[in-house]
Amino acid sequence: MLRTFTPSLFSDDTSRVNSATGASSGRRNGSAALVLFLLFLANLLNFFDRTLPAVYTEPIKHEWSLSDLQLGAAASAFTVIYAIAGVPLGRASDAWPRRKVLAACLLVWSGFTAATALAWSYTSLFWIRIGVGIGEAGCAPASSSIIGDLFPPAKRSRAMGNFMLGLPLGLVAAFFGGAFLIRALHSWRTPFYVAAIPGAIVAVAILFIREPERGHADGVLLAAKPVERPILKILRIPTMWWIILSGISVNFAAYAGNGFMVSLLQRYFKLPIVEAANTAGCIAGVTGLLGLTFGGFMADRIHRRSPKGRLVFGAVCLLVAAPATYLALSQPRESMWAFAVLFGIGWLLYYSYYNTTYAALQDVIEPRLRATAIAIYFACMYVLGGSSGPTVVGGLSDKLARRAMQAAGATELTPDFRAIGLHDALVLIPAMFLVTGVAMLLASMTFAKDAEKMQREIAGAGTAPGGVVGPGGEKAEAA
Repeated sequence: MLRTFTPSLFSDDTSRVNSATGASSGRRNGSAALVLFLLFLANLLNFFDRTLPAVYTEPIKHEWSLSDLQLGAAASAFTVIYAIAGVPLGRASDAWPRRKVLAACLLVWSGFTAATALAWSYTSLFWIRIGVGIGEAGCAPASSSIIGDLFPPAKRSRAMGNFMLGLPLGLVAAFFGGAFLIRALHSWRTPFYVAAIPGAIVAVAILFIREPERGHADGVLLAAKPVERPILKILRIPTMWWIILSGISVNFAAYAGNGFMVSLLQRYFKLPIVEAANTAGCIAGVTGLLGLTFGGFMADRIHRRSPKGRLVFGAVCLLVAAPATYLALSQPRESMWAFAVLFGIGWLLYYSYYNTTYAALQDVIEPRLRATAIAIYFACMYVLGGSSGPTVVGGLSDKLARRAMQAAGATELTPDFRAIGLHDALVLIPAMFLVTGVAMLLASMTFAKDAEKMQREIAGAGTAPGGVVGPGGEKAEAA
């Protein structure tokens, strides 16, 4: 039995409005905006809580005498668990109420964020951060699935861009807020208590939202019956494989950059921790506000003209981000501002990845499988990309630092050698941006065919009042 979509956000009574009236249309749009805002807040807290340890890398490193490899391994362990836990949580989001899955996950990761302040050793910190990763794993699958059912293809880039604004704003909050808190409290521990409070509040609010019906934004109301062999069906989509490859390479670059940016500014450019954190917030966070907002607008505009246009646009942005970040790393040590501007340009362009690729993924996956598809995509991009980025860069940093020491004929691994090692290791970032751009171009070549196939399949799987929404956002008659 198919149900009718109810546009109300918090109340059943307000949903009993004739959907043909302007009042109902405005209510539905307002409800979608409110739901999207709560999902954005959850995503902001997701990135804030996972990034906060990166602000305090140097104090933590000195407290327990850690190497860059150990620091990278802790970040990688978080990422691996995040990816693995995302698959069952994605399946849960496709089978159960998504708001309940998301709210529960928010409470879990907020609790472990607070527990980070209690870490008494590297080992305890390692396991506590794994707990944070388990909780955060449910955010993207549940949220992306809801967004896919709230907004039609022609508006998904902007919707995903607004949701993903949580990424740069989470980084801004972590870098700037973390710098302020350590200066005010003289401790790297207390900020983790503060970070846990908003998560509990947002979790309660999310419990009261009303979810859209699965398939609503595609013009089809789908029955709640399970899909046979869901993972195999997802992996048979050619575009999915290219998007997975792009996710692996872009996450390698993003996690390596975000994880070691403050350390690079402290070691190589000799900035104090507060100034380094604030500069990193501008480079990696503020740039995202423009990149995601303008990028989402451009991607939707291009998508109306060509179904594959948003992927081509994202690919071009990443292919330009590669030389921009390489030129930044080529700047001399006394040219910190030249580095910041060039690296910031590269990071701004990299943010277009999220509102182009994430939206394209929604367009080739049927609504009943979107949370699972996002979870599979995240599992690959985080296990093979996000987790390896900090570890590989951290290990390479240690190796290159020793090489610089040997080349100088020294016997002590000084901070200056460690600075050179980290700086030289980060050249992997532009290389990974280049791989990402190529993978997105290849995805654009299979996108239109896969999107059309998905629309044909869901047209035969449910009822389509008003017609099915085509891959370019146009209406097409249901089969």
